[in-house]
Amino acid sequence: MLSLRDIRVCRDGRTILALPALDLDPHRFTVILGHNGSGKSTLLNLLARQLPPDHGHISLDDRPLAEYSSRDFARRVAFLPQRLPEVAGLTVAELVRLGRYPWRGLLGRWQAEDAALIAQAMRDTDIAHHAGHLADLLSGGERQRAWIAMLLAQQSPLILLDEPTSALDLAHQYELMALLRTLNREQGRGIVAILHDVNLAARYADRIVALKRGELFFDGTPEQLLDSPRLSALYDIDIRLLPHAGGRPVAVVA
Repeated sequence: MLSLRDIRVCRDGRTILALPALDLDPHRFTVILGHNGSGKSTLLNLLARQLPPDHGHISLDDRPLAEYSSRDFARRVAFLPQRLPEVAGLTVAELVRLGRYPWRGLLGRWQAEDAALIAQAMRDTDIAHHAGHLADLLSGGERQRAWIAMLLAQQSPLILLDEPTSALDLAHQYELMALLRTLNREQGRGIVAILHDVNLAARYADRIVALKRGELFFDGTPEQLLDSPRLSALYDIDIRLLPHAGGRPVAVVA
């Protein structure tokens, strides 16, 4: 279990995130929603050990995050930031290969399993045809998929993703979300992802956590979130629900 207690993060004298208590099941598919500046990325950066809280503590499986070594933590948690770092000179295949370093290190013996996992990750993200291309020269969406392939190759049981669909076209958005759900359902890998699309979140998530102005606004199922007054209050705009042939209503701005 990922547990946060008495969390507070401050910037320039003001609190940007305050969470008295939040537990995230590392085996479920959780989506974090909220308006820009609501604290979504701050929360994910806390979970990924990219940012320490100013107050409070975070633990994974009843062990403080700070007690994990970098390698041990990477074996447990894979993280895709919102802003992808530059990887000058690396091909897509070499980038994806980095996902195996928590298991093999720099001097470890690489095995056939590693090559198979790297190849499978590139196929799953529809990036295998770019294996020999320089990663930094790809389009934004292609780079996004290459980095996600690296996370898949890492084989960590928990994957944290900050807006993984932001640079993808519509088809690849749904393909990625379907892949993440398959990983969750069939391999038991936990997913915590920040999204902006309410309907995409409602379609694939088990649980939705919504933040507003740095505080917890909603925590529940997609069905519970799909309520016009609740969504309107979350985003401070009139949102209506329209019937959909698939059964679950679709949220639209009125």
